[in-house]
Amino acid sequence: MQKAIVTGASKGLGKAIAYELAKKGYDLLLVARSEALLEQVAKEISHKFPAKTFTLPTDLSKPEAAAIIEKWCEQQNFQPNVLVNNAGYACWGMFDELSLEEQQAMMQVNLGTLVSLTYRLIPYLKKQPQAFILNVASTTAFQPFPTMTLYGAGKSFVRMFSKGLRHELRHTTISVTCLTPGPVDTEFINRAGMEAMKPTAEKFEMTPERVAQKGLKAMFNKKAEVIPGFTNLLLSKLTNLVPEHLQVKIVAGIYEKALQKGKR
Repeated sequence: MQKAIVTGASKGLGKAIAYELAKKGYDLLLVARSEALLEQVAKEISHKFPAKTFTLPTDLSKPEAAAIIEKWCEQQNFQPNVLVNNAGYACWGMFDELSLEEQQAMMQVNLGTLVSLTYRLIPYLKKQPQAFILNVASTTAFQPFPTMTLYGAGKSFVRMFSKGLRHELRHTTISVTCLTPGPVDTEFINRAGMEAMKPTAEKFEMTPERVAQKGLKAMFNKKAEVIPGFTNLLLSKLTNLVPEHLQVKIVAGIYEKALQKGKR
């Protein structure tokens, strides 16, 4: 039986990815902070699919999170051949006006734990005849992103990390893919306090189920990157044609205006 680990699996895109992997017969280890939500997802999957589903409630903003996950795999003899680094969230606002502690916690989830978990699990993945890593980035990675400066920079890191790691592992059994979606119909906007951006985001949103399908298809086909949705793909290509200073002005014009509106 093939096995997969999915972080941020309690809701949204992570939950949708878990469902798609269960459909393909994968046993699952679902990781997120909320034990109640994880148990609910595991229960739903178990009712629909024969795959075994395990849960590991873990605060991924803690530096020791990756070690906890690795230790669980050792104790349970859970040998994964798929790792999905999906967990992530955003802080919305001006960098110097947001809590430093909150932004550091975000970076630990979005970057620190992703890197640590990947590092710790590569030895397990190398033992498999065929293995896959799927890292979730964002189209905010394609340009500087005022009001989400750290989040966008972090997602750019995820893209570059994925591409570099893919090359380093090219002679192993592991294939690395970066899933780079635009807006997804999840609780992301509400968690980030970005309700003022909801009307704009809704024009471009894709369902988590569709994004999950696109991401896993690309992963299993050993693609380097997938940008779901024609509009998202087109906009990502246009960033190569528009001078960076204009990109920043365009993004700032939309998001700073919405940020001020949200403060009223």
